[in-house]
Amino acid sequence: MNLATKKWVFLKISSVMLLPLMFWFAVNFIEIYDQNHFELVEFFSNSVSKFLFSLFIIFAYFFSALNISEVFEDYISEDKIKYVANRLLFISAIIIPLLTIIFLFNLN
Repeated sequence: MNLATKKWVFLKISSVMLLPLMFWFAVNFIEIYDQNHFELVEFFSNSVSKFLFSLFIIFAYFFSALNISEVFEDYISEDKIKYVANRLLFISAIIIPLLTIIFLFNLN
């Protein structure tokens, strides 16, 4: 399987995984939108909410990194710049969700 096929498969898998997670997040976001800080912390202190939100963040960043990588492939012609842009993108797609999840689990 070549790289383009792997990206396409991962893009489809991550989009299917994101559908129920986005629905869960949208429903819960509506519930907690007008709540105060204490109730928001209480929501994210729940282990199920932590787990589902962590999955949501991981799949969302993975999905967006794959899509942005395709934009780089299409619109950046110089290979060195494309390589650096893709590496920075994937590093940020690992670091940002990781920091978010660490912060979320240290919320209590």
